[in-house]
Amino acid sequence: MNEPTHTRTIVDQFTRQAVGFNTATTITNERALAMIVAAGRPTPEDDVLDVACGGGLVVCAFAPHVRKATGIDLTPAMLQQARKLALEKGLANVSWRQGDVTTLPFATGSFSIVVTRFSFHHFPDPLAVFKEMQRVCKPGGRIVVVDMYASEDARQAAEWNKLERLRDPSHVRCFALSELKALFASVGLPPADEAFYDIRDTVKALLSRSFPNRGDDAKVVEMFTASLRDGRLGIETYIEHGELRYAYPIVILSAVRP
Repeated sequence: MNEPTHTRTIVDQFTRQAVGFNTATTITNERALAMIVAAGRPTPEDDVLDVACGGGLVVCAFAPHVRKATGIDLTPAMLQQARKLALEKGLANVSWRQGDVTTLPFATGSFSIVVTRFSFHHFPDPLAVFKEMQRVCKPGGRIVVVDMYASEDARQAAEWNKLERLRDPSHVRCFALSELKALFASVGLPPADEAFYDIRDTVKALLSRSFPNRGDDAKVVEMFTASLRDGRLGIETYIEHGELRYAYPIVILSAVRP
């Protein structure tokens, strides 16, 4: 994968998605945000870093519980939404950085909680980002990864990843749950605590905040529809009140850095 080209694709997609992303009920879900904060086990002495923070929702959720919360993201339009959100909430203990999360511009051990949400499936090299998250986390600090996860069946996982790349060209690959958990062991972290929820919405709403290439939206609908019959995506798809709907499985993994 051409890294500069992929970077441009991410910035292009999330510049266009910025407003819709930060207002989607699937992303702003207060219960889910509370679960993420709980996984971080914050105290008033903690400093939090949200890696690939997007529109700042996770940073702003942590902010009332910690000393300081920082977000870093590649896309200026997303950071603009983050600053707007923090201003609306009257938060004074937040800060924002634009930058590449594969080489975090922070000193080793700068934060006691390091979190990322819905980002790993966009990274060509998630392990490199994860190692950076571990580097900037203090010993005894907590690392939290939140992402959707694919089926353990390789064929189903490949089909869902194909759909997601059609829907969002910045998508690289959703890991299976076993792969996400293995990341923790690969950098010497203990087995992660786990919590689960799902994102449910209509396919129509999902596509309304997506920017696929011309004609690919129809392919996405076809693939969801086919999965009603044969389960090819490895995720729940169903019809409710006459509308095609989906459920994306989400895991929250958290572990303490030794």
